[in-house]
Amino acid sequence: MKRTISTDAAPAAVGAYSQATTDGSTLYTAGQIPLTPDGELLADRSVAEQTKQALDNVVAILESEGLGAGDVLKTTVYLADIEDFEAMNDTYSTYFDAEPPARSAVEVGSLPKGVDVEIEAVATFS
Repeated sequence: MKRTISTDAAPAAVGAYSQATTDGSTLYTAGQIPLTPDGELLADRSVAEQTKQALDNVVAILESEGLGAGDVLKTTVYLADIEDFEAMNDTYSTYFDAEPPARSAVEVGSLPKGVDVEIEAVATFS
């Protein structure tokens, strides 16, 4: 049975979506942008800083359900410019250093609120 997830430790959903959903065995996060839990948008910061905030949001959602980065099976990283891949990856790798999840990185035309990176994750309750 589907259950929606919400935590104050990550930015509130501001549209017709949930921070995450689960069926009890797998957790799916919504795409997380560099928006702090208190609503500060970090669009003017470096890609490394934006990546850190987006991943902090993902981890906060995971932790609200007793999970962590080690439970992530797959991530998708959306970049406004694929040339930012290295800067994103340098920060990303600090979150997933041992047995990293599968990952796709995709350049897109634009991202919400003019940010440079958005990250979503799929994790397992194992």
